[in-house]
Amino acid sequence: MAGYLERLIEGLSAEWAGFLRDWDRSLKAGNYPETTRYNYLLAASQLGHYLRGGVADLEAGDAALDPTDVARAHIEYFQAWMVQTRSASTALNKHKALQQFFKWLRDTEEEIDRSPMDRVKQPKTAKKLVPIIQEQDTTRILDSCKGKSFVQLRDEAIIRLYSNTGARLSEVGNLKLDDLDMTTDSVRYHGKGSKDRRVRFGPRTGRALSRYLRARAKHKGVALPDLWLADRGVQRLAPNGIKLMLKRRGRAAGVAHVHAHRWRHTFAHEWKRAGGDSGDLMLLLGWESDDMPRHYGASAAAARAQETHFRMGIGEDV
Repeated sequence: MAGYLERLIEGLSAEWAGFLRDWDRSLKAGNYPETTRYNYLLAASQLGHYLRGGVADLEAGDAALDPTDVARAHIEYFQAWMVQTRSASTALNKHKALQQFFKWLRDTEEEIDRSPMDRVKQPKTAKKLVPIIQEQDTTRILDSCKGKSFVQLRDEAIIRLYSNTGARLSEVGNLKLDDLDMTTDSVRYHGKGSKDRRVRFGPRTGRALSRYLRARAKHKGVALPDLWLADRGVQRLAPNGIKLMLKRRGRAAGVAHVHAHRWRHTFAHEWKRAGGDSGDLMLLLGWESDDMPRHYGASAAAARAQETHFRMGIGEDV
């Protein structure tokens, strides 16, 4: 992802490019994670490119050259275009990112008096139950890692951490050696908003990590501070590399749509299904909003309802 800013602003006006560079500097100063900065800047640059390419039924005018001239109508056309060409959920993500951009222009830079986002409604999105990963599917994926090679040991340790702790892709992917404590069988995750938390892992995950650490000690990238190392060259295995690895392991195991977030949903599903406390779940998964347990636990609620319905046998006695 390094060097993303120059790619995003290529083809934009000097004013758009300048403001996005300044915003990126401001986000860095605020210690925003790189993934968040990228997603924010991507949304703003996409709006700039959209306006520069011309807006049907609306004159982009000076807004194509300067973000301080963007009006509510420009945002609404862009948002509708996102819904049509991508999806409502993607449009919603762009909406939230643009709220931050124009808030920064208004409050920090004082370049505008009012944000064009003020009266733009968020796009409505369909609420879908995220499919969890069944235990047998996780077993099949882990079976694809069986062996004693460096890659097999590394991949098993990574997958077990996701399954056992429900962490985010970036949280596992950005771990340093110092974040792992094999004495207490725990890991320190660096969550959103620079909020750290320590989470325990089970004996099978601990055994997989120990085996990987022994293999890592013999690897050519051993001097790096990062926990996960690439198979070739002296370099880390970044979160995007882990994302691709999970897809490969899924294909090898015959399991579709394998990504880290499904284990996060599965963790919340099983926790709620077992009657676990929502407050404890929030602490373990690094959430602050009460909405998150409800969202992630929706599939568990549906499963409980189905099980209760079957047990009660309503309508079966007639």
